[in-house]
Amino acid sequence: MELLEHEEKRRMSREEAAQLLRDIADSLARHNDLSFTREGLKYTVDVPDQVDVEIEIEIGDESGLEIEITW
Repeated sequence: MELLEHEEKRRMSREEAAQLLRDIADSLARHNDLSFTREGLKYTVDVPDQVDVEIEIEIGDESGLEIEITW
Protein backbone atom coordinates (compact mmCIF):
# COMPACT_ATOMS: atom_id res chain seq x y z
CA MET A 1 0.00 0.00 0.00
CA GLU A 2 1.27 3.46 -0.88
CA LEU A 3 1.96 5.69 2.11
CA LEU A 4 -0.29 8.70 2.41
CA GLU A 5 0.99 11.27 4.84
CA HIS A 6 -0.48 14.65 5.60
CA GLU A 7 0.64 17.09 8.26
CA GLU A 8 -1.17 20.28 9.09
CA LYS A 9 -0.44 22.99 11.60
CA ARG A 10 -2.86 25.78 12.40
CA ARG A 11 -3.46 28.21 15.19
CA MET A 12 -6.78 27.96 17.02
CA SER A 13 -8.28 28.78 20.37
CA ARG A 14 -8.02 26.34 23.27
CA GLU A 15 -11.78 25.73 22.95
CA GLU A 16 -11.46 24.96 19.23
CA ALA A 17 -8.63 22.51 19.98
CA ALA A 18 -10.82 20.81 22.59
CA GLN A 19 -13.65 20.51 20.05
CA LEU A 20 -11.27 18.98 17.50
CA LEU A 21 -10.22 16.34 20.05
CA ARG A 22 -13.88 15.63 20.90
CA ASP A 23 -14.70 15.19 17.21
CA ILE A 24 -11.82 12.72 16.79
CA ALA A 25 -12.84 10.81 19.94
CA ASP A 26 -16.48 10.64 18.84
CA SER A 27 -15.50 9.33 15.43
CA LEU A 28 -13.33 6.60 16.95
CA ALA A 29 -16.00 5.58 19.47
CA ARG A 30 -19.03 5.65 17.17
CA HIS A 31 -17.77 4.78 13.72
CA ASN A 32 -14.52 2.86 14.27
CA ASP A 33 -12.86 5.05 11.68
CA LEU A 34 -11.54 8.53 11.03
CA SER A 35 -12.66 10.60 8.07
CA PHE A 36 -11.12 13.78 6.82
CA THR A 37 -11.10 15.88 3.67
CA ARG A 38 -7.94 17.31 2.12
CA GLU A 39 -7.76 19.23 -1.14
CA GLY A 40 -11.31 18.21 -2.04
CA LEU A 41 -10.75 14.46 -1.49
CA LYS A 42 -12.40 12.56 1.37
CA TYR A 43 -10.32 9.92 3.14
CA THR A 44 -11.59 7.32 5.58
CA VAL A 45 -9.18 5.34 7.72
CA ASP A 46 -10.44 2.20 9.46
CA VAL A 47 -9.20 1.86 13.04
CA PRO A 48 -9.00 -1.59 14.68
CA ASP A 49 -10.41 -2.40 18.12
CA GLN A 50 -6.96 -2.30 19.74
CA VAL A 51 -4.54 0.62 19.25
CA ASP A 52 -1.31 1.84 20.83
CA VAL A 53 -1.46 5.27 22.49
CA GLU A 54 1.56 7.39 23.37
CA ILE A 55 1.20 10.62 25.33
CA GLU A 56 4.09 13.04 25.72
CA ILE A 57 3.99 16.20 27.82
CA GLU A 58 6.72 18.82 27.62
CA ILE A 59 6.89 21.67 30.13
CA GLY A 60 9.36 24.49 29.65
CA ASP A 61 9.75 27.72 27.71
CA GLU A 62 7.51 26.18 25.05
CA SER A 63 5.17 23.57 26.52
CA GLY A 64 3.22 20.99 24.55
CA LEU A 65 1.14 17.86 24.54
CA GLU A 66 1.54 15.17 21.89
CA ILE A 67 -0.94 12.32 21.50
CA GLU A 68 -0.04 9.57 19.05
CA ILE A 69 -2.35 6.67 18.18
CA THR A 70 -0.91 3.88 16.05
CA TRP A 71 -2.02 0.43 14.92
